[in-house]
Amino acid sequence: MTITIISLLLLASLLPHLTFTARVNVGIVNGREARPHSRPYMVSIQVDGYHICGGSLISDRTVMTAAHCWNRRDILTVVVGAHDLRNSKSSDRIGVKSYIPHPQYIPYKNDILLLRLEKRVKLNRKVRLISLPNEGEDVGTDTVCSVAGWGRLSTNGDGSNVLMEADTTTINPAECQRKWGSHFLAPKMICVYGGGGSCFGDSGGPLVCGNTAIGVTSYGSRYGCNSPEQPNVYTKISAYIQWIRSKEMLSDFM
Repeated sequence: MTITIISLLLLASLLPHLTFTARVNVGIVNGREARPHSRPYMVSIQVDGYHICGGSLISDRTVMTAAHCWNRRDILTVVVGAHDLRNSKSSDRIGVKSYIPHPQYIPYKNDILLLRLEKRVKLNRKVRLISLPNEGEDVGTDTVCSVAGWGRLSTNGDGSNVLMEADTTTINPAECQRKWGSHFLAPKMICVYGGGGSCFGDSGGPLVCGNTAIGVTSYGSRYGCNSPEQPNVYTKISAYIQWIRSKEMLSDFM
């Protein structure tokens, strides 16, 4: 495990701005504790009992997260129904049967992964699905959305045991392009900035506008969480709806 962590940290140092890797992920800074189970779609993705990424429940057997959260060697488990990760009585731990990364994923691009669970999740008040956008659906600039997760509370701080959340606002794609250059692809990405935002440990979690997940937490500045100079970037879900639905239909036979 130590060798794996060191190797991934070295890899991160070679990528000028990439922050969200399988071991160097993005948490919520300048946020607030979420009301327990007010985001019943939220999932903690873990390796050996340790939280590494967030995710969202999109069907009773499928979790959506970021492709970089899986390094193709680790065996992931998901925890549903959680608020405080120390309280196992309110949550259920489920293994992953199959991993479905986008076939064209490379760092920064097509950063989306579906996890097919070993068993169907029992939906209830604490465990529910998140709505997805229609194909091509977009949100305008200056739309107030929200993010949540169990990641770090500050750039160099500790992760949170309880689910944290923060409001954030979408930025004009041209401004994102100016700040991120060729890493930012407007048709397939969204970037946001606010008083609070994602930090290490929240990769894969949803960017939610209204009651709909419009983004998957992908990358941000390696120099500081929620940076105005390099705002957090999210995979735009509406650009991948056909792919998601095709995999969901196929998974019914898996």
